Amino acid sequence: MSRKILLVEPNYKNKYPPMGLMKIATYYRMLGDDVTFFKGDLRELVLEDTYNLLLTQLYANDANVFWEKYKPSICQYIKKGSNEVLENIPLVNDNIIIKELLKYYRKYYYNKEYFKPENRLYDRVGITTLFTFYWDITIDTINFAKQLCKNESDVMVGGVMASILPEQVEKATGIKPYKGTLSKAGVLDDNDIIVDTLPLDYSILEEIEYEYPANDGYLAYMTRGCINKCKFCAVPKLEPEYKSYLPITSQIEATNERFGGKKDLLLLDNNVLASCQFDKIIDEIKTAGFDKNSTYTPPNLYEVAIKNIRDNYNVRAYTKLIVKQYHLLIKKYGEKIQDVYDTLEEKHLLNDYTAKKEAILETYELLKPHFEEFYKRHPRKRYVDFNQGIDSRLITDENMEKLFQIPIRPVRIAFDHWKLHDVYEKAVRTAVKHGHTSLSNYVLYNYEDTPLELYKRLELNVNLCEELDVSIYSFPMKYHPIEDPEYFSNRDYIGKNWNRKFIRTIQAVLNSTKGKVGKGKSFFCKAFGENEEEFMKLLYMPEAMIIYRFYFEGIGMTDKWWNKFSSLSDEKKAIIKPIIESNDFTDYEKTIKDAEMLEVLSFYRIKREDAEKEIKQAELK
Repeated sequence: MSRKILLVEPNYKNKYPPMGLMKIATYYRMLGDDVTFFKGDLRELVLEDTYNLLLTQLYANDANVFWEKYKPSICQYIKKGSNEVLENIPLVNDNIIIKELLKYYRKYYYNKEYFKPENRLYDRVGITTLFTFYWDITIDTINFAKQLCKNESDVMVGGVMASILPEQVEKATGIKPYKGTLSKAGVLDDNDIIVDTLPLDYSILEEIEYEYPANDGYLAYMTRGCINKCKFCAVPKLEPEYKSYLPITSQIEATNERFGGKKDLLLLDNNVLASCQFDKIIDEIKTAGFDKNSTYTPPNLYEVAIKNIRDNYNVRAYTKLIVKQYHLLIKKYGEKIQDVYDTLEEKHLLNDYTAKKEAILETYELLKPHFEEFYKRHPRKRYVDFNQGIDSRLITDENMEKLFQIPIRPVRIAFDHWKLHDVYEKAVRTAVKHGHTSLSNYVLYNYEDTPLELYKRLELNVNLCEELDVSIYSFPMKYHPIEDPEYFSNRDYIGKNWNRKFIRTIQAVLNSTKGKVGKGKSFFCKAFGENEEEFMKLLYMPEAMIIYRFYFEGIGMTDKWWNKFSSLSDEKKAIIKPIIESNDFTDYEKTIKDAEMLEVLSFYRIKREDAEKEIKQAELK
């Protein structure tokens, strides 16, 4: 007998789909279970479940009404209990049973009766976790979702946060988390299936409204773990055993067959260069369709959806996808296909909640030629991305020459601290020597570095861009102590060489650069300062003057602030610098009485919204 499985990702923003849940979805579908994936407000999930329970009862009492057509009104009534909405639903005034059913399920939803053990629908619930600073939303999600499972012993919590802080998660939820990856047989059931080796079920991404930015690539690992044990890194706990080679060809083939091909290959290996089988990894990537000249033509998603609907593979997800395809077709061709629109409307295929499998398949021959035309696309260049970066200390002529055999873009090289600058610079030069001209790196800050060390790392990259005529994009990443009980649930940690003002300055600058620092010496000098002295000046600059740099410079306010600040004696600077560094300017008058210092501090009370108003007024003049 099939089980009802619920897989949940908390409703935080994230770039990558949940690979663990996608493998678990594959596992349960292999066993014939009914799998639902959800990301969003869980009250919407229980509303959908309540609607489906009601729908069964409505059809049992009167099968002559096409009840799905009235889903928006029915759901609105369940949520709000509005009598006005109730009048929009058929038979409520003619059939007392229909009216009572609606009232019953409105009460069922309003009183949260879906939490009662006898009403719980799901045999198993799996919840993934990510960053620890998503603590509150993740714990709330677990505590809600666990009440939807028939037996809380069948609730499984896993992922990053659960593996790093298992005791804290258990204390907050009563659920003992699973730590690490599903790399052993028999974890979910008594069988020999190793979940971590299974292909991903990309269909679950069609079930939700959320769109992941990284949604057009194969997601995979070709190694696991890392040989380094960096103090700031969680990988040793998540993947304690280094695995030097994991094949991906069968996963890609399975993905192509079931879900259609993907454009790029996104590999989340933590240290691929440490593998003694690196050459074998690159050769397999080439064989899998990613050699230097590989191109990609998007699959006909209409045909993909039709195939899976025929196969009864996640019909719910592919019904949503196919309705989206209908609307894309109508948007492109408009009145030219009025007959198609009329047919779709007649068959109730313009909304996923009214679309039926039979009607979808009945209209296939009519729509097939239109989608064949719609999906005539030009081939596009494919890319490979080792997204977690490669270790600069392990870069050699040999592995960079080998890496050039695949369309890698960009080559991401970690630059975690200034002490590595000689090694890092040599690594960049080696990569460039072997043809790699698109590079990127993660630049950790707020750990044990100083602000000047961050500046020097960014400046080094800009200078290398100029000298080598290449593109290097730096992505400064703020360190967060994910295991510290004081800070794991927030982003308030300040490193020993940093303070709140310096952190805010970096964030303000990165807001204007969209989080990255690219090539262009003049741009870098304007954003971060022409030299270390200007950078230090920027660190102390009022935040509004950083964000609206050109405006405040144009009206002379920035120079005025700097002249006032610079003219202070060393003794006075020593007094107000801690206030500035605290980034709290609410009540400094309690301790500061000196007129010069008060005037300097007044600049820091300029609010962003006030600056925005002044800028808009200036533009209107």
